[in-house]
Amino acid sequence: MNFELNEEQQAFADSVRRFAEANLKDGALERAHDPHFPRGVAQMLGKQGLMGISFDPADGGQGGTLFDSVIAIEQIASVCPRSADVVQAGNFGPIRTFVEYATPEQKARWLPDLLAGNICISLGMSEPDAGSAVTELKTTATQDGDDFVINGSKVFGTHSPDAAIYLVYVRFGPGVNGIGSVIIERDTPGFTIGKPTPFMSGEQWSQLYFENCRIPARNVLLGVGGFKKQIAGFNVERLGNSSRSLALGRYAFNLAREHALIRKQFGRPLCEFQGLQWKFADMALKLESAQMLLYRAASVTEGLPSPYQTAIAKLACNQAGFEVANEAVQVMGGLGYSQESLAEYCMRRTRGWMIAGGSTEILKNRIAEDVFDRRFDQRGQAARAS
Repeated sequence: MNFELNEEQQAFADSVRRFAEANLKDGALERAHDPHFPRGVAQMLGKQGLMGISFDPADGGQGGTLFDSVIAIEQIASVCPRSADVVQAGNFGPIRTFVEYATPEQKARWLPDLLAGNICISLGMSEPDAGSAVTELKTTATQDGDDFVINGSKVFGTHSPDAAIYLVYVRFGPGVNGIGSVIIERDTPGFTIGKPTPFMSGEQWSQLYFENCRIPARNVLLGVGGFKKQIAGFNVERLGNSSRSLALGRYAFNLAREHALIRKQFGRPLCEFQGLQWKFADMALKLESAQMLLYRAASVTEGLPSPYQTAIAKLACNQAGFEVANEAVQVMGGLGYSQESLAEYCMRRTRGWMIAGGSTEILKNRIAEDVFDRRFDQRGQAARAS
């Protein structure tokens, strides 16, 4: 088994790194502290072919692999951590679900602008009473002639203040089979985007409200029975989250490493103190171990990656990214804690990814199901009785 990038992959990584160095290095700190979607970066990445990397060329994609998308996130993040979010948004998450299941008419209408970076898409999945237990969502879609009327609300949607379209999970009927999804445009009557709320990551998200929001039937993405298809694609979404977690942990590691080489205390560089040497050895172990699990999950050549492999990769990358970034802040002291350095930004961002896209606890539940080769019901007796 080869644990290194092959020649073609390395050439791609090098080209993305050169592009990032030339175009994204300047302004990296300022972008990190701007809560809005970096549309200018998105348009630049679109022209460079870094949006839709693994999508079919017939859809406007590059025909690459999931592994190529992971490489692109890593290389962009190594220069500008915030810009890696744009690579994620153009290759994973709701855009991938959209490309997988949209009709030709839906693709023609929105996909060119999405891949060009002119607009972005946000996911309306979580609700005030339905987070990890997403099947308990209450937002409804009721058919009325040739339209569907949407009622309900959504929370915690990345890019929700800035998106042009929203992929919204809705309930067409009772039970899991009654769940599907629709596309709702920003200015649709009955759709209100709430005041942006700032989060620890520096991002701002808005609650979404639907009150008799009427959309045409052609905006239905997946109707009754669509939930399982959407969730199956969630394994791929976890690769994007994992890649950014690991990449930002490594970015913070490199900042701390450079600091330890030049910063002197008691007449010696910090790197000469054994206590810090052990910290860096532990950090390197966490990063390298998590990267192997990520690469294994992303190396599928056909179909979707294994749910087990994506769960264990995300868990490892989430933990490694945050723990390494946290240690980097500690090594750098006051400088690391300052917003003049991106170390504290990496720590804050990686902390959020331990919640988003499947919390670390949910991932452990999923891993345990493989360990014991059985499905565990987490709802409990009360939920079953109701």
